[in-house]
Amino acid sequence: MAAIAAAVAAATSAFTSLHLTRATPYTRRHIRTLVTSSVSSSSSTEFNITFAPPKPKAKPEPALPINPKSNSNSTSEPNLDNELGDQLYIPWIVRDEKGNLTLQSAPPARLLHEMANASTSQKKKKGKEIASKAARVVPTAEPKHSKAARRFYNENFRDPPQRLSKILAASGVASRRSSEELIFEGRVTVNGSVCKTPQTKVDPARDVIYVNGNRLPKKLPSKVYLALNKPKGYICSSGEKETKSVMSLFDDFIKSWDKRHPGEPKPRLFTVGRLDVATTGLIIVTNDGEFAHQISHPSSNLSKEYIATIDGEVHKRHLIAISEGTVIEGVHCTPDNVELLPRQSDLPRHRLRIVVHEGRNHEVRELVKNAGLQLRALKRIRIGGFRLPADLALGKHVELNQANLKALGWKS
Repeated sequence: MAAIAAAVAAATSAFTSLHLTRATPYTRRHIRTLVTSSVSSSSSTEFNITFAPPKPKAKPEPALPINPKSNSNSTSEPNLDNELGDQLYIPWIVRDEKGNLTLQSAPPARLLHEMANASTSQKKKKGKEIASKAARVVPTAEPKHSKAARRFYNENFRDPPQRLSKILAASGVASRRSSEELIFEGRVTVNGSVCKTPQTKVDPARDVIYVNGNRLPKKLPSKVYLALNKPKGYICSSGEKETKSVMSLFDDFIKSWDKRHPGEPKPRLFTVGRLDVATTGLIIVTNDGEFAHQISHPSSNLSKEYIATIDGEVHKRHLIAISEGTVIEGVHCTPDNVELLPRQSDLPRHRLRIVVHEGRNHEVRELVKNAGLQLRALKRIRIGGFRLPADLALGKHVELNQANLKALGWKS
């Protein structure tokens, strides 16, 4: 802008010798007028200024010279307006590369460039100010969701209603069968009414459920998946009191539940499948009924690997007899694999590795007995793709992660 001001000042002193013209392809019309220089009020110079052609009109009268000292402005101004028509150009006086003053109809490119940079920098400053103000804004409370949003969540993400007996079992009230007995006896109410149908669909988050006068928690416990190294002498049931149950090995786990999962009811754990009292090794414990049903169902076709310790000598005929199978509960069962493991110095007895997939009651014991061998000990070391950790002591458990569950065939 300073350069433009200097150019204008220089042009003011040079008006006495400057000839202003604007090239146009149209027919030129010249208006002769007098412009008074700002340098000297007494000297006047005649300029020849060219404008764009006006609209077609009646033949105009020739323009008369304008004397700035005269008082006849009232008669000359209408004629000048008629000559100019609707188009009026503002001249820009610019100094060219050679130092000469020239007249042009458009602003110089340097001025336009400086104006564009000035506007851009102002926008950046405003953007930074807005960002800094937004950063200083104190976060407010999250707004409540609309009814439409809550309805969409309930229809697409909320767990669907489940059978009443299943809800009671998942809440840790009793087993599925015992829960059905409680419902048949009329000891369960739903929304103030006695319910005697175990198949009734309920939602603990919405429905008010009472069992023996005690309110059922709205929130169900989280799913639990554990692998236990079962010791000898424990049964896989929580109903019998005369024998030790594997559930007693999880007393510390249940006691610390409130610290790890505050606000959630304690889960009711049960085993997936069973191992007899004398058998040791891997067994899965959970509170997820759907998971237990899928893993233990014969359609899962999960293989189970056992290590059988034998009293006495083992010959080839014994291995052939085991591989041929035997009849159990009216069904002929054959193992997937039978292998005699090499002897070890610290284990004087023979050991057999037997892999089955049907998992019938006492299947491995019956196979060994049918071959004429005396079974000393039996241990399960693998279910599906999950193997019992070698460092897991007897009576201890470990929580299963997603990779372990996938190895067990869980497809959820």
